[in-house]
Amino acid sequence: MKEIYSRNKKRRGRSRYLLSVPVTVEKDGESIPAKFVYVRNKRKRKDWLVIVSTDTELSEEEIIHVYGKRRDIEVFFKACKSYLNPVKEYRGISCDAMNAHVAIVFSRYMMLSIARRENTDDKTICELCFCLPDEMEDITFSRSMCIIIDALMDTIMEYFHITEVQLEEFTASFIQRLPKYMQEALERKEVAA
Repeated sequence: MKEIYSRNKKRRGRSRYLLSVPVTVEKDGESIPAKFVYVRNKRKRKDWLVIVSTDTELSEEEIIHVYGKRRDIEVFFKACKSYLNPVKEYRGISCDAMNAHVAIVFSRYMMLSIARRENTDDKTICELCFCLPDEMEDITFSRSMCIIIDALMDTIMEYFHITEVQLEEFTASFIQRLPKYMQEALERKEVAA
């Protein structure tokens, strides 16, 4: 990885990643296409980290985004396993009882995290609740509806060779047949644009 990094030209400026290189990885005698995405190490500015993705269709930003989410999940499980000792506390064999115990351990972790956040962060819990939906949002409903409708319109124009006027009439008729909440969401999107 160091050799690949040193042989390739890096991105300059405030890019989210330094370098992206398509590679082939050998596993069990099988060649697998992959992508190495080099990102700057936040703790050591002159150092870098590598994220390896076998889904070469993903953009570099998506790879970094997915890795960030997975990393948080791994830290959560590691903290639960190391500090809350779920295995030592319960030694039953019932699957339902184990699931209940794990749920209790996870709930304890969440309560401890909230308490730590309230004690060490200037933000209040209310601000945390307002920020939470933004963190979890990937794509809005209205945006996903617009993507679907745009794809539908492009397909109709391609296959049926209709004019722009006919397409606009078709679109208006299609939208009128949608449920009211979908129509309102699309109207808000058009007003915002």
